[in-house]
Amino acid sequence: MSEMMDKPSIPVGISACLLGHKVRYDGGHKRSKYCLNVLSDCFDFVPLCPEVSIGLTTPREPIRLVGSAESPRVVGVKDPSFDVTDKLTAYADEVTASHDQLCGYVLMKGSPSCGMERVKVYHENGLPNEAGRGAYAAQLMKNNPALPVEEEGRLNDPVLRENFITRVFAYYSWKQEVLTNPSLHEVIQFHSRHKYQVMAHNYEAYKQIGKYLAEEAASLPLEDVLDSYILQLMTALTKRANRRTHTNALMHIMGYLKRDIDSETKQDLLEAIDEYRTEKVNLVVPLALLKHYLKRHGSDYIRSQAYLNPYPHELGLRNYI
Repeated sequence: MSEMMDKPSIPVGISACLLGHKVRYDGGHKRSKYCLNVLSDCFDFVPLCPEVSIGLTTPREPIRLVGSAESPRVVGVKDPSFDVTDKLTAYADEVTASHDQLCGYVLMKGSPSCGMERVKVYHENGLPNEAGRGAYAAQLMKNNPALPVEEEGRLNDPVLRENFITRVFAYYSWKQEVLTNPSLHEVIQFHSRHKYQVMAHNYEAYKQIGKYLAEEAASLPLEDVLDSYILQLMTALTKRANRRTHTNALMHIMGYLKRDIDSETKQDLLEAIDEYRTEKVNLVVPLALLKHYLKRHGSDYIRSQAYLNPYPHELGLRNYI
């Protein structure tokens, strides 16, 4: 993966145990080969362990979530009077303030502090309650609703993996292209480059965001537009694209070639897109063909679409979806 070393090194938070740091309650780690061996070539990981950061030792008494699934307390398994909920929440606030450069976050699955979802919550009597979210993760995500967040275990799913990495690169681009010199013009230009990316994930959001920028944004304070737009965009991209929605985006992009390609080429493209739609090939096949003809015949506008190159091709993510 050395070819990616000249690509942007994007700051992404990560549960320290996933990088092999021995910070877990039992003195061990949960080293992630994918994060270390693949994603570290394009992500500049910032390892964080909320439990160690609030002063807990390694090894230590295990903790768990107790109470309501919506707002559980984080207490000791053996000593329920040992409560670190407020410290974990305060640390999430501290990280939010001190690490505003982060463009994503990879969390440890099932952790009472870092778990993103489906973390075990117990009633006071010890019986299982509905699942919830780790206290640190919950506060971090509340503070940063647009921040791309995913659990390491879910990155084994090709669709979820591609979705997360797409969001991280989009968020990074937003910070680099818009927030360095913010203006409504820059927001509109950014959205123009990401239109088909949004379409592939959420067609309704594609229409709603376009309407917002065309009809409302100009009358609103710029700071409100910046906050609203990026939250709308990242929320839209959180919805997983599928073969039907990708096919729709591919067909729209192909429309920009209709006047410049012959009927035989058009048929080749249509067949490649249909083979993808019917699960005979993966997304990389029609995209490679489409990009070949766009390079020769496409306008600057359509070639600039983030959907065509949302992240370094060396990651090979579209080979599996």
